[in-house]
Amino acid sequence: MKNTFKILFSLMIVASVASCAEEEGTIYEVLEYETGAVLRTLSVNASLFNNSVDESEFSVTIEEQDAQDGALLESVDIYVTFRDLTSDNGTTIAEDKFIKSFDASVFTTSPVGLPMATVSANYGEAFAALGIASSDVAAGDIFLMELRLNLTDGRTFGKNDAGGIITGGFFASPFVYNALIVCSPEPGTYHVDMQDSYGDGWQGGGLDVDIDGVASFVNMPSGGYPGYHSDEADVVVPDGTQSLTWTWRNDSYNGEVSFQIYSPYDDLLFDITEPSPGLLPVTFCLIED
Repeated sequence: MKNTFKILFSLMIVASVASCAEEEGTIYEVLEYETGAVLRTLSVNASLFNNSVDESEFSVTIEEQDAQDGALLESVDIYVTFRDLTSDNGTTIAEDKFIKSFDASVFTTSPVGLPMATVSANYGEAFAALGIASSDVAAGDIFLMELRLNLTDGRTFGKNDAGGIITGGFFASPFVYNALIVCSPEPGTYHVDMQDSYGDGWQGGGLDVDIDGVASFVNMPSGGYPGYHSDEADVVVPDGTQSLTWTWRNDSYNGEVSFQIYSPYDDLLFDITEPSPGLLPVTFCLIED
């Protein structure tokens, strides 16, 4: 019996060691990965294009980080894609057009010791790169401005390489930004109808309205849930306003949210259910007499 017990115990030890070796090997295989690089967004300085002003600008301040703390940085390119959201002038497709490049030499050092720079492109440069007609672009359309990071080892990183772990949070590295096409808005009272399908109001969400740099917030409070709830609000745009933008601030329950925005003449400008955070293509250009 003692000999049998010793043999069984020895086999258990051998099996345990073999199992550990296999597990360690699997872990090492999983941890074999390629180290990439990111462009962290420090600030978005400007993201509106006026299609009547070539000098209107997209500008973002970024910080580059790679496996060698910036030593692999070669350059950053800006590309533009046209998102046509106005159907009354036809549909135009223009994608991935190169605008300009920023060499590593223009980068300075950030407070944490990494390469940092402000990169920009104006409307005239972006429009020329797209190769489209002026009649193709209208207020409410969007230019997608993509940054592509080139490394000295020949690799390039852009929006297609950015997973969710780096597009938000600390890294804030989406590689692509919306630049809304705007115009001088028609003054008057804009009307907003708001709904919440559950009835407890918007939970953190709402409309950030910016009138020439002066911000206001439109939200819908609770209305006695459960059950459908609606509310309304007015936004007054004064004479002489140069810029009017609408941005959806993310809600805890976007799936319960819907709203409509009307012009001072009761034209339906925007109607959405389950909005996503960001600039909204809401425009109503000044009507010339």
